Amino acid sequence: MPQVAARITHDQEKWLKDYFKTKSAGAEFILPWAVDVFFKSIRNVSSDFSVAELKTILESHKEVKLLPNQSKQAYLLLRVEEACDEHSVHIQHGASKSNLEVKLRRLTDLQATALMIWATAYWVSKAWNGVSIEDYVKLSCG
Repeated sequence: MPQVAARITHDQEKWLKDYFKTKSAGAEFILPWAVDVFFKSIRNVSSDFSVAELKTILESHKEVKLLPNQSKQAYLLLRVEEACDEHSVHIQHGASKSNLEVKLRRLTDLQATALMIWATAYWVSKAWNGVSIEDYVKLSCG
C-alpha cells in the first residue's frame, strides 16, 4: 500500500490515537473514507448546478489556496460573490448570479468543501493541466 505523509495538528493526532489502535491505523481508515465521501459529494452536488454555474465556481477558485479552516459554505459563497463582483465570471460563463447564490446557500459545509476542493484541484492538479474548463466539468461531474 502506498505511503502518504500528511500534516496534522496535535489535536488530530491525539484523536487518531484515542479512537484507533494506532495513529497509522486511524489514518489508513480516515483517508480512504474521506476520498470516498469527497467523490460521492461531488457526484451528488454537481447535479444541482448547471455547467455554466460549475464553470463559474471553477473560475472563482483560480489562484486560490484552500485551507482547512475555510471549509465552510460561507467561504465558498464569499469566493464566488467576489469573483462575480470583481471579474464578472458569471457573465463570462453565462450563469445567473442570483440563481447560483440561491443554490450555494442551500449547501452544507461538507458539500461546499467538496465543491471548493473540486474547483481548486482543476487549477493545481497535474492531471488536469491543459484540459479545458468545459471538459473538466464534463469529465469530473458527468
